[in-house]
Amino acid sequence: MATISTADFKNGMCILIDGKLNVIIDFQHVKPGKGGAFVRTKTRDVRTGRVVERTYRSGEKFENVLLTTTNMEYLYNDGTSYVFMDPESYEQINVDPTILGDKSKWLKENDVCTLMYAGDELIQVDPPMFVELEVTQTEPGFKGNTVQGGTKPATLETGATVNVPMFVNIGDKLKIDTRDGSYVTRV
Repeated sequence: MATISTADFKNGMCILIDGKLNVIIDFQHVKPGKGGAFVRTKTRDVRTGRVVERTYRSGEKFENVLLTTTNMEYLYNDGTSYVFMDPESYEQINVDPTILGDKSKWLKENDVCTLMYAGDELIQVDPPMFVELEVTQTEPGFKGNTVQGGTKPATLETGATVNVPMFVNIGDKLKIDTRDGSYVTRV
């Protein structure tokens, strides 16, 4: 790992702060009239997603961590881990459910996901931004119920529950935004 100073900061760069991986969201070099220059930063913890604002002295040193991403196809869940395959080398890897967290509810077999590595360590798995999933359970909509744009909960084939418009029925295929779990449209 390379050592960098605050003068080398760039948005999107990953650095180690107190042993934790943090991505720089925003930074600002400040040169006050009195005293030494400093750098105001806003960073996001890669594992928790928590955003923190910190201030550092100008020239302070940090470990730079190289982030790489690769696209892999989701194959199946074997009960203890999620199995992904590299579409070019056909190499398969097992991913611990804790790395996926809530994102596992958007995984459907054969979807291509983005896996992010910090060095050799897998730190994040992102499903496709939009997925098409079938409704397996929802209450029927009643005539006249659609006027005010009301919604109802629907359970999808992966087990995820989303709020959908009243006209959606069991068996409908829906396009879902995986970033916030919102209904986009019927397919």
